Amino acid sequence: MEPISTAIGELFGEERGVIPDVEGPGTGDGFKKFCAGEADIADASRAIKDEEKAACESGGVEFVELKIGLDALTVLTSEKNSDVECLTLDDLYGLVGPESESVKKWSDASTLGATTSLPDADLKIFAPGTESGTYDSFWELAIKKKAEEKLGKDKAEEQKLRPDYGGLANDNEIVDSIASNPTSFGWVGFAFAEKAEGVSEIKIDGGDGCIEPSKETVADGTYPLSRPLFIYVNTAKLAESDALKAFVDYYLSDDGISQVDEVGYVSLDSAALEETRSAWADASK
Repeated sequence: MEPISTAIGELFGEERGVIPDVEGPGTGDGFKKFCAGEADIADASRAIKDEEKAACESGGVEFVELKIGLDALTVLTSEKNSDVECLTLDDLYGLVGPESESVKKWSDASTLGATTSLPDADLKIFAPGTESGTYDSFWELAIKKKAEEKLGKDKAEEQKLRPDYGGLANDNEIVDSIASNPTSFGWVGFAFAEKAEGVSEIKIDGGDGCIEPSKETVADGTYPLSRPLFIYVNTAKLAESDALKAFVDYYLSDDGISQVDEVGYVSLDSAALEETRSAWADASK
């Protein structure tokens, strides 16, 4: 989300002479500030969690949720690793699910139900940390269903992904690490992956065959690890700040929202965009 809001903020600054302050590093950190009343807008690469809603309510923060685009999680390995081209959700569970801490080689994932013949090579994982919305989205889209089936809801939610890989906060660092390690595995947002060098994008089989991540497969929902992107706006602060309303108005204008595609993400279709604009119109009356 940060590249989108930064690009829109710069355009808004050129028009209005005020550049919004856009900070990272992750969705979870953003919601902490937002629900404490320390930020007017929370960018989010996932929907707000129940506990975050509760924190906002406790902090007296009322908000409107606005979907602004689509993204995907792209699973990567080094371009030198020609042995892995497609992974099933069972494979992903075996590699990085909550029971996989003992999986040290790609092929070890078979002990946890991986269905693909994977190489007998060291598994080097470089992926987002727990503060990242990309971590949460990967859990939700790739791992959660199988984890709950095997472990039960409470235990699965408590453990989530294997804890031993040491998450990285910066997507560029993740990509660089994957590129420089021949037997690497990890994931980042679609836009980062599309621009990355030295990595290979792995197709994902969610049950309907191997699907590669692309703007087309994300837009039509056939790529299994697709996700929506949001901004959350503190509606109480609208009465205090004309600049806040002006910025969100610009964000959702044709000029502003075009930056979703410009920086490499996937635009909403016309019906979804109209729904977002209507929600904002109702909230900002």
